[in-house]
Amino acid sequence: MKAHVYVTLKTSVLDPQGQTIQNALRKLGFGEVSAVRQGKYFVLSLADGLSSEAARAQVERIAADVLTNPVIEEYTYRIED
Repeated sequence: MKAHVYVTLKTSVLDPQGQTIQNALRKLGFGEVSAVRQGKYFVLSLADGLSSEAARAQVERIAADVLTNPVIEEYTYRIED
């Protein structure tokens, strides 16, 4: 079982790296891109036999307590068997 965790800055937090990427894309001719938000991506390999409920609880705890700074970041995740 694997968990895919996506961490991004909250929408209320400025993202200078995302703005720099957007400006570079515009200069390269990709003016259709109106905004870029950058973030981090983690793949967690979970123990076989872990229940869906236990996996969810563990991933949420890891994401909230270890992978993110809750003041400026938020996360989403998906779990696949």
